[in-house]
Amino acid sequence: MSPACPADPPVTVVGIGADGWEGLAPAARAALRAAEAVVGGPRQLALLPADCPAERVPWPSPLLPAVPGLLAAHAGRRLCVLASGDPMFFGIGRALAEAAGPAALRVLPHPSSVSYACARLGWPVEDTDVVSLVGRPTASVARFLHAGRRLLVLSAGADTPAQVAALLRARGYGPSRMRVLEQLGGPRERHLTGRADDWPHPPGDPLNVVAVECVPAPNTPRLPAVPGLLDAAYEHDGQLTKRHIRAVTLAALGPAPGELLWDVGGGSGSVGVEWLRAHRACRAVAVERDPVRAARIARNADALGVPHLRVVTGAAPEALAGLPVPDAVFVGGGVTAPGVLPACWTALPPGGRLVVNGVTLQAEALLAEWYGRHGGELVRLAVAHAVPVGRFAGWRQAMPVTQWTAVKPAPEPSGAQPTDASDA
Repeated sequence: MSPACPADPPVTVVGIGADGWEGLAPAARAALRAAEAVVGGPRQLALLPADCPAERVPWPSPLLPAVPGLLAAHAGRRLCVLASGDPMFFGIGRALAEAAGPAALRVLPHPSSVSYACARLGWPVEDTDVVSLVGRPTASVARFLHAGRRLLVLSAGADTPAQVAALLRARGYGPSRMRVLEQLGGPRERHLTGRADDWPHPPGDPLNVVAVECVPAPNTPRLPAVPGLLDAAYEHDGQLTKRHIRAVTLAALGPAPGELLWDVGGGSGSVGVEWLRAHRACRAVAVERDPVRAARIARNADALGVPHLRVVTGAAPEALAGLPVPDAVFVGGGVTAPGVLPACWTALPPGGRLVVNGVTLQAEALLAEWYGRHGGELVRLAVAHAVPVGRFAGWRQAMPVTQWTAVKPAPEPSGAQPTDASDA
């Protein structure tokens, strides 16, 4: 056996469903009977029979910060952790793997609530979007609302279906059909059906999944999956990277899963919001000195389904101190403020991207200077819109935007010789 997969790892993680002990495979039952301690939620622990002699340890609250301490407290004992369904699908398995290392775990999964729900509904799992509201704001659902899509919402409790219905109504998806599937796989399984715009059911069982067939109401704005949302999608006071420039800016930034963006001079937060909409694993911090605009950024993030956008209220460069290392930085406001560009460039690791937009002559001169010093790409972006001119139409030119894009190079190896006379 590979050293990375020990024969007897110290922690066994057992997935359990609403069918309880009867639904467990023999290997899972044997692990629980052999355990000296079993950690789980009160509901999960109550599913174990009396002939499981292990000490039963309920999870404390908050759960995630307690994981390392619990593992340390039971070190050297045969430890089992109970989890709902598949522990590695929006479950405690992730936190355990991060705290103890994957090699320390033996995971025995049960069918997830998503698998059960798709089986009941006849929905292909691979074509169904899944969002968890366990420990997450209801607004997280908004990013997944597209006409004709099917969505499964993993509920945080009995009130989640009504909260989802309210969000659907607020976002223009009131005609969407909803089905609540309670106690999936267990003897008390129950299904409730209705529409979001007149959801009729009171709170039911807290163990539920909400299925949504997305149907927009007439005139609901369409929000595409690519950057360049309509400007009207944002609340703003004019400090907004406009739609066409924003699309080019996001293309230059090039978001990828798991990467972190600093949106410096956030304005209305549009670049940070659309960075996060590119992939659920993307992360972003918006830095804005004006408290009114900072609050507006948070509202825009909430409305467009990315409430996890972190908003820092303060002026750059001082407000950048202590932020996690970015993969990319966008400077859309305060370009000429002393120290902003040096701080952003210094913060980037090798391979990190810096994209800066400027509209004033002073900003353009500064970007030309940095382009001469660090290379990259310097472009001028101009957009004109057709507008009525009497009985005819003509072009109205928006202010051109100068954009500088650069990738930070790796440091020169020690002792390397200059390759250009200008470097000498």
